[in-house]
Amino acid sequence: MSRTRGSNSAGTAVAVIADIMAVILGLWILMYLLDANRANDLVQFVHDAAAWLAGWSRDLFTFDEAWARVVAGYGLAAVVYLFVGHAIANRLHRH
Repeated sequence: MSRTRGSNSAGTAVAVIADIMAVILGLWILMYLLDANRANDLVQFVHDAAAWLAGWSRDLFTFDEAWARVVAGYGLAAVVYLFVGHAIANRLHRH
């Protein structure tokens, strides 16, 4: 029984981490679109965290509009983290 509980806990932890990563990325997209003050410490923290999380995808697209590049690059990372994180979590919940 403890193995099942451990798997459920691990699955829940993976899902929560994936959700947090996606929220950070989504928050940066929102801050960018709303032209948040980049001199603000919170905005800078969210930007730095999102840039690190989306390092592999943020320059993947070359749209002419900067906002489209931000939405596509950071949004893709958020979707991938949610999809992969929840797939792993579901797999852990089944075992």
